[in-house]
Amino acid sequence: MITLGIDPGTATVGYGVVEEMGDGSLRAIAYGVITTSPALPMWQRLQIIYDNLTVLVRQHNPDRGAVEELFFAKNVTTAITVAQGRGVILLALANGNLPVYEYKPNQIKQSIAGYGGAKKPQMQEMVRLLLGLDEIPRPDDAADGLAIAITDLHNARFDSFADENQ
Repeated sequence: MITLGIDPGTATVGYGVVEEMGDGSLRAIAYGVITTSPALPMWQRLQIIYDNLTVLVRQHNPDRGAVEELFFAKNVTTAITVAQGRGVILLALANGNLPVYEYKPNQIKQSIAGYGGAKKPQMQEMVRLLLGLDEIPRPDDAADGLAIAITDLHNARFDSFADENQ
């Protein structure tokens, strides 16, 4: 099973494509970021995100898409901007005919590090270890996209197990 994990944004969108192998191990297929310039009008930035995600879906043909849910306590302007990017991300995944799963930040931390309050360096190191990578994935947003994909694969495994035992 292959999952495309997305860390939403408008300036930087992190992504990670991860495959669960037959033996249960995980393999990073691709990861990186989609960046847009703040000098561009928002509609062009959203179009760049949409177009790039559409290419990623076609290129890697994932079985599922996973996106981090928004969590903003203070800055409403930032929340609205990221929400616009997140909407385009959800649309690109839906247009790729992928089932889409959403995860809260603390769910991702719990899945990757075993602790919902894990800090970024701990998360990055765990992503590196879980995927057997030589180095921590860079930039940070790419590591976040991989973490979201890993979380989704963990959840898919548990959902499958629960379905089999009902």
